[in-house]
Amino acid sequence: MKSAAYLAALAAILPAYVNAQAQEWGQCGGIGWTGATTCVSGTTCQVLNPYYSQCLPGTASVTTTPQSPPTPPPSSVSSVSSTSSAPPTGPSGTSPSTCTTASTIPGFSNAELPNPFVFNDGTPVTTKDDFTCRQQQILALIQGYEAGALPGPPQSVTASFAKSGNTGTLSITVTNAGKSISFAPTISFPSGTAPANGWPLVIAYEGGSIPVPAGIATLTYSNSDMAQQTDTTSRGKGLFYNLYGSTATASAMTAWAWGVSRIIDALEKTPSAQINTQRLAVTGCSRDGKGALMAGALEPRIALTIPQESGSGGDTCWRLSKAESDSGHMVQTATEIVTENVWFSSAFNGYVNTLNVLPYDHHMLMALVAPRALVSFENTDYDWLSPMSAWGCVTAAHTVYSALGVPANHGFAQVGGHAHCAWPSSLTPNLNAFFNKFLLDQDVDTTVFSTNNQFGGATWTPSSWINWTTPTLT
Repeated sequence: MKSAAYLAALAAILPAYVNAQAQEWGQCGGIGWTGATTCVSGTTCQVLNPYYSQCLPGTASVTTTPQSPPTPPPSSVSSVSSTSSAPPTGPSGTSPSTCTTASTIPGFSNAELPNPFVFNDGTPVTTKDDFTCRQQQILALIQGYEAGALPGPPQSVTASFAKSGNTGTLSITVTNAGKSISFAPTISFPSGTAPANGWPLVIAYEGGSIPVPAGIATLTYSNSDMAQQTDTTSRGKGLFYNLYGSTATASAMTAWAWGVSRIIDALEKTPSAQINTQRLAVTGCSRDGKGALMAGALEPRIALTIPQESGSGGDTCWRLSKAESDSGHMVQTATEIVTENVWFSSAFNGYVNTLNVLPYDHHMLMALVAPRALVSFENTDYDWLSPMSAWGCVTAAHTVYSALGVPANHGFAQVGGHAHCAWPSSLTPNLNAFFNKFLLDQDVDTTVFSTNNQFGGATWTPSSWINWTTPTLT
């Protein structure tokens, strides 16, 4: 039997050891990271990009990751190919330390939804490490065809914080290549004393339109200031383009996601704001729902992504929306959406009439969020929100969460009976479950995946669109 003195000594040192490790889903490495570089038992530190490594569920008990990868990321997506940091395994033809990506795949054609579980070269994805590499390929493709290039971190982000009552102002200045921009989002705080790790936070595009539970702060993000979205004349206008130039290829949604990343950078630099940067969510409705989904896909520090009624360009698939339109329903399609606004890159205009050539669809955009939490909500009262397309697209995306062994990290609910972006109270328990689990660390059931099947006569036939068998990734 262990002596009482031994057990007392162990009890004394154990908290310090555990506190030195990053928690599940927490950051554990990357360029400039000065925090913990090991993960708690049951998780491994995986490189998501040179600037961010994350503790993800895995078999190893403790894994370290280098503070600085050997090479920085490219500032934009190459028109041919690029090489990025990746897990130990990858598709055929790649070395153990690299993951070959390409921004386009010439000659690709598929009328069905593309298979997320095969690499660009056609070889199968069999492990979770494989899929992390596959996500890097998907990321490059979405930027190359649709979203435009996401710039790397700027040269400098500085921030200050001031608070009056329950309202705070986060003043942010970003500098790059001799140019600077400034913006100052406001944060509404709960009453009372902040938790030891700070308040969880929802970054809400234009303030958001979902109810946020007590105990969670809300940051109002004026994303339209970052990149204008008035109409097709808005391209190249806004703070992002003041910094990078009006000819930057990043679309409005990509520029908004870049702004979310700078907000997180600023929060990490201002502990006085008392925000827990390991417990962040992002949300928006309609056009801003599209943006929230893109931010969740592009920014790995977001723990929970909540697009609301994002419709076409959000949690629906381009191919499915076209099929829905072809069946006689007034849904928003890719050919229409590029004539309405600048949410997507100008390059996307060249593909909207030949969707078969896209080697991805938006089920794979949602796959970029996995295994982090994603819950989306749609409204079947509006045909232009493409209700059948939404249900089919999230069904395809759900196979990714199932393959990774975390199906409860992905939720979806589709109902009618309310105005666009008006929150139906019947969905509040589903929403709160995701908040409670992923921001408030409660052990609750987040199993929600439902539709009312009100598709205006359109029919969802899974076998016509999903031609893959969901693997169990090891």
